[in-house]
Amino acid sequence: MSDLQQYTPGPAFGARIQKDRRQNGEEKWTLVLVRELHHAPEKVWQAITDPVHLREWAPFEADGSLGTAGATVKLTTVGAPAPRVTETTVTRADAPNALEYNWGGFEMKWQLEASGGGTRLTLWTNIGHRFIAMGAAGWHICFDVLDHLLGGTPIGRMVGPDAMKFGGWQRLHTEYAKQFGIETPNWPPQAKPE
Repeated sequence: MSDLQQYTPGPAFGARIQKDRRQNGEEKWTLVLVRELHHAPEKVWQAITDPVHLREWAPFEADGSLGTAGATVKLTTVGAPAPRVTETTVTRADAPNALEYNWGGFEMKWQLEASGGGTRLTLWTNIGHRFIAMGAAGWHICFDVLDHLLGGTPIGRMVGPDAMKFGGWQRLHTEYAKQFGIETPNWPPQAKPE
């Protein structure tokens, strides 16, 4: 049995939604996720910017480093039914504190703060309100995989359709939807036993 097969995510935590009005009156939803990691900001920075590290935990692959402002990088969504490649320009890279770019039309803003010998990692990403609980569940699992990777006990990336078939993702999706006060769709795929 692999480490991933033994993995069970904890309860939904560390996420909230922020709602803003755009100039056209449309409501913009931003998912804000906060995770305490027991690793130095420099180590976390490398994991969120280096393509080799991203390949181990993130829901996308990068063809170059995200660690330099002005860099143009192609991000490929993992597990998409059809290839989905987004070219992005890193708009901010203040190592090891702040990183900003777009992925698939969604703003990605990362903040790393030294905290108790580790790092408080905060991600802001705008997601449509119908998918925000799904995004929270997916990022929750990604951050668990990241934490294991940084701790030297990698469990393997779980993203996209594979994550959605996982019973832990479905439970998290329901928990986050309840926390956010939104309905969950009735279409999740059948769960694999945890």
